[in-house]
Amino acid sequence: MPNWVKTAIDEWTTAAKIKTGRLLRCVNKTGSIWGEGVTEKVIWCLVREFAAKANLQRLAPHDLRRTCARLCYEAGGELEQIQFLLGHVSVQTTERYLGCKQRLREAVNDKIGLEPMGRSPDT
Repeated sequence: MPNWVKTAIDEWTTAAKIKTGRLLRCVNKTGSIWGEGVTEKVIWCLVREFAAKANLQRLAPHDLRRTCARLCYEAGGELEQIQFLLGHVSVQTTERYLGCKQRLREAVNDKIGLEPMGRSPDT
């Protein structure tokens, strides 16, 4: 997590006096916390509201999840990290989700420079 994100979350939880539990919570009209978290319906309503403001048609929360995963992958994120982020049980599920495969021809351990004496990496 980038430091600026951690700082923002710490400031938010301090201001909201949140010591345990979920970060996102419903707040009633008087400004009091209501319940223990937000429901799927609340997320849908928020996505619909802000999609309309951005003039985006037919946007669902799952579209945002998939976009986040794709952006992480395109930025060089490892499949295992994205698997953890998405909560997938196996990396194969993440591969199918992203429509990609692990780069086995360019395995990370091929680049650590531990070749036997007198042998080049291409032989």
